[in-house]
Amino acid sequence: MLRTIRRILDALYLAGGVLGGVFLLAILGLIVAQMIARWTGQVFPGATNYAGYAMAGASFFSLAYALNKGAHIRVTLVLGALGRWRRYGEIWCYGVATVTAIFFARYAIKANIWSEKLNDVSQGQDATPLWIPQIVMSVGASLLALALIDQFLRVLLTEHDGVEEPDITEREG
Repeated sequence: MLRTIRRILDALYLAGGVLGGVFLLAILGLIVAQMIARWTGQVFPGATNYAGYAMAGASFFSLAYALNKGAHIRVTLVLGALGRWRRYGEIWCYGVATVTAIFFARYAIKANIWSEKLNDVSQGQDATPLWIPQIVMSVGASLLALALIDQFLRVLLTEHDGVEEPDITEREG
């Protein structure tokens, strides 16, 4: 049962990472389209705003995947200095991060709901209803909160001592 849940969560984090990659490709596409529009004397209204929305998507969807793969910046120097108390340091760090991520996800969702209720639109040329790009932030923040809850429970309930350190050979190759 736990293995199945673990596989589902890992697949969810991977899907977030893939979506983050898709948003990076969208940024590339928008930049190229804007360059072509400028070269041909055309106007691409709102391209800058769309690139910003895609950047938010790339960032927020990738957070949970990066956490799960050990790619986030961590204070391993401080945790290593704790010696036999490292586990308690990990529990404290994950606990604080989890509470913060849940708080952020909650208010991201609330902001999304309010933007939709108020019919809030961007101030740029695109006049996009803001609830649309805010969905990306809400889902990404919620995915990060889920990943932190997952890691916190693993550290708290098992002998697991935090995210795995990335394999150095993966980074070099």
